[in-house]
Amino acid sequence: MDTRLLADHIPSLRRYARALTGNAWAADDLVQDTLERACSKWRLWVVGSDLRAWLFTVMHNIFASQVRRAPAPHSVVSLDDTDHALHGGIDPGREPGAALDLQRCLMRLPEEQRAVLLLVTLEDLSYAEVAKVLGVPAGTVMSRLSRARVRLQELLDGAAAPQRPGLRRLK
Repeated sequence: MDTRLLADHIPSLRRYARALTGNAWAADDLVQDTLERACSKWRLWVVGSDLRAWLFTVMHNIFASQVRRAPAPHSVVSLDDTDHALHGGIDPGREPGAALDLQRCLMRLPEEQRAVLLLVTLEDLSYAEVAKVLGVPAGTVMSRLSRARVRLQELLDGAAAPQRPGLRRLK
């Protein structure tokens, strides 16, 4: 195993893990778990195939397992390192609170929508690559991406849950 191959992908793994977890410590743990699993399962990677996609698949599977094992989700997402987000994680020309709002809104998306949105927009993977990473059909990727974009825009615009027509009582 050539560790340089893995090392080249650590920045993108950290970026994706941070966006998935919303927490720098949890992201670092997720990257560490991913790298450990990749090293122990190295023989499963097919030489010549996309190593980045394989690593994202490993990370996604670990994260999905962690989510399944986790206790009930909290209603409020806590961002433990807002100082980093305020000083290093945003465009200097933008309002500092915008990065925090985006992070909070991303964390309110369902995990499957958030994963697709991040892989397509943040990691610039194709729909086919995302489908392979997540183990779903490409049509499902496109559907989840569309729903994620719509919901994220609603959240950023401050819209509450989508308005549903009231139920009518029929006798």
